[in-house]
Amino acid sequence: MKITFLVPSAYGMRGDVRAILNLAGELAVRHEVEVVSVRRTRETPFFPVDRRVTLRWLVDVRPRARRLLPRGQMRTEVALWRMLRGLRSDVLVTARPTLSVQAARYAPRHVVRIAREWTRPAVPAPVQRFYPRLDAVVTSTESGREEWARLLEDELSVHVIQDALPAAPWPRSRMDNRIVSAGGRLVPGKAYDRLIRAFAIVADKRPDWRLRLYGGGPEERRLRALVRELELHNHVYFMGVTPDLPGEFAKASIIAVPSRQEVLGMAVIEALSCGVPIVGFDGPRGPSGFLRPGLDSVLVPEGDDEIESYAGALLGLVDDERRRMSLAAGALDSASTYAAPGVAGRWQELMYGLRSRE
Repeated sequence: MKITFLVPSAYGMRGDVRAILNLAGELAVRHEVEVVSVRRTRETPFFPVDRRVTLRWLVDVRPRARRLLPRGQMRTEVALWRMLRGLRSDVLVTARPTLSVQAARYAPRHVVRIAREWTRPAVPAPVQRFYPRLDAVVTSTESGREEWARLLEDELSVHVIQDALPAAPWPRSRMDNRIVSAGGRLVPGKAYDRLIRAFAIVADKRPDWRLRLYGGGPEERRLRALVRELELHNHVYFMGVTPDLPGEFAKASIIAVPSRQEVLGMAVIEALSCGVPIVGFDGPRGPSGFLRPGLDSVLVPEGDDEIESYAGALLGLVDDERRRMSLAAGALDSASTYAAPGVAGRWQELMYGLRSRE
């Protein structure tokens, strides 16, 4: 079976890109797999690509790339249209609503077309119009499945399949470093400002603990200013971006997830695979869809006094080594759900089932 994954860019540092590449690598054990990146933004992908996976791009947007047509949306749309019309695969998996709409419109009907969704579309009208032409939608949580089923009014089957971790073995924390880590894009939705404010309370009471922030983004300057304002320069460290976030998480004893929503969840899943307990917020679209509070994590409610509550949860684990170790064991157990062979097996079962209906 030939499987094509279509993504906006396979070259960036995003959780959905990481998840797709992990899945593609595992499926390539038994199938012919390619990842098509609409845009090429750098020389090499940020995350490693399995050698058995073919990677190709449609439009090169690197600054010095030679182009037959001028840069612009029309050039991208033409390249995407040509790729879809000429597709010779058995299965096409699209990784963004805009791409899924185009697949519904232009991909050959003999191709099984699956939309892989992590978030609700910003503009639902095209989705409601064109998605019924697809074969299925896949989300990573039950709450996501319910949301998409309501949006599509049950006109299309929606399935839950978790994201896949990189192939085992996974790095494992020894749980002996006095380090709290957090990782992801430094954007407003990740709410690192409230983590830094909470850690100010932790640092005041337990000054031997440190906070490491991995990632980059538009919020970095503001967050650095907040660290200076709170005089945390000896306690909070900006570690930059890394393609090996699990390897860095394995150096920590607690992982902080302060996001206002964590629908992608790759950082959460990778933390679990390292056997590190997680402290997060229990918001309406938070990481609870990926976690088992009390077994692998601690979640605190959002709202009034949320900073103090979050700091209290961190301090509770800082001061209770036995509880940290118990949650760490639970994290490893939870991570087994996301092991690549099992996740790929569920995808394979879905793909064969949809093909048999043709």
